[in-house]
Amino acid sequence: MDLENFLLGIPVVTRYWFLASTIVPLLGRFGFINVQWMFLQWDLVVNKFQFWRPLTALIYYPVTPQTGFHWLMMCYFLYNYSKALERETYRGRSADYLFMLIFNWFFCVGLCMAMDIYFLLEPMVISVLYIWCQVNKDTIVSFWFGMRFPARYLPWVLWGFNAVLRGGGTNELIGIFVGHAYFFVALKYPDEYGVDLISTPEFLHRLIPDEDGGIHGQDGDIRGARQQPRGHQWPGGAGARLGGN
Repeated sequence: MDLENFLLGIPVVTRYWFLASTIVPLLGRFGFINVQWMFLQWDLVVNKFQFWRPLTALIYYPVTPQTGFHWLMMCYFLYNYSKALERETYRGRSADYLFMLIFNWFFCVGLCMAMDIYFLLEPMVISVLYIWCQVNKDTIVSFWFGMRFPARYLPWVLWGFNAVLRGGGTNELIGIFVGHAYFFVALKYPDEYGVDLISTPEFLHRLIPDEDGGIHGQDGDIRGARQQPRGHQWPGGAGARLGGN
């Protein structure tokens, strides 16, 4: 019952993404699925018509003794920031949140195939984190060694730590770019000029109807929405690398 209550406490879109991104990598880790069918590659998708790979690359991560901690951190960031966006910024409008993920996923697929990056979980999670940080840019977050700074800087701090400590950073940059593209097109430009450049397709609203009190569409609760500054403590220290390229 505790597990059931925990899962039911997660908003619906985040719940299914979180479950898939934890269960599927574990199945691969213990040999229940063939990992050769899970990764993303241009030739396999475009020339061999293996169209499922953009989806499996979203929810699969190669868990090994060397990558296990990093995968756990990705799951934590997914749970924390995706839940926060869907529950607070997109409150009652999970269809709009799903459209945001589809938008980010579409561009992550194109960029990752072009750059020979085989798995999408990390850039997708970073794109969600980036959007949360922009919507809550004045929220104070805590980092390693007691560092505290506004959330707007968090994606760049994570990129810097990864680039310095592990020599990575490409996945973070893709996530930042995609997250910024969505934030500008769906939130910032409409807020400044009063023109909606994109809108959630109606079939997504039929799939996940707005809850009572939700606002239909991309404006409303999102524009100008800000949380009061608050501390944010990272479990076990969040300076762990956020990207394997």
